[in-house]
Amino acid sequence: QVQLVESGGGLVQPGGSLRLSCAASGSFFSISAMGWYRQAPGKQRDMVATITSGGYTNYADSVKGRFTISRDNAKNMVYLQMNSLKRDDTAVYYCNLMYRMRFAVGDFASWGQGTQVTVSS
Repeated sequence: QVQLVESGGGLVQPGGSLRLSCAASGSFFSISAMGWYRQAPGKQRDMVATITSGGYTNYADSVKGRFTISRDNAKNMVYLQMNSLKRDDTAVYYCNLMYRMRFAVGDFASWGQGTQVTVSS
């Protein structure tokens, strides 16, 4: 069983910064990628940023230049540094893990429980 534990959400003023963290634990053979997604009220869950095991990153256009994703492979952790936050960044942020199991084909997905980020004055 794979578990993801997120931390770092909260209330911040526009223009402020927050850093989200996510720790992965459990039984998996290897990690293919980790990432962050977000879901605002009444909207679908969208990709924010992802990072592969090799360090390749991908960002949503709306966060490019403001958010930075990073990971610590030794600790199975992924981080999201969010700067210059805007009200539109308000959402529940979910950590995502794409992993592989020994003797199984393809990637499996696991999600964290979500952490609320609210940008408001």
